[in-house]
Amino acid sequence: MQSENRLFDDFAKFINGAAGTLAGVGREAEQGARARAKEWIGGLEFVSREEFDAVKAMAAAARDEADALRARIEKLEAAATPAPAAPAKGKKSTGAA
Repeated sequence: MQSENRLFDDFAKFINGAAGTLAGVGREAEQGARARAKEWIGGLEFVSREEFDAVKAMAAAARDEADALRARIEKLEAAATPAPAAPAKGKKSTGAA
């Protein structure tokens, strides 16, 4: 009976060691994959969310300013354009000077 227990004990130790080794290999593989993915993504020149939001806010401000300037130009052009002159009634031009 004692030899049977020793065999099971040795087998359990072997399985525990193998499980620990496999877990370590899995962690190393995951870290390696993450490192390669970060390297690959870094080479694609993606921007961070903060940078994107900052540029988006700048574009919205520029669009608002352009709209305000466009309205101002239209107002100035409307004020600068003279109204068409209405023909004077009652006056007839004579051919002799």
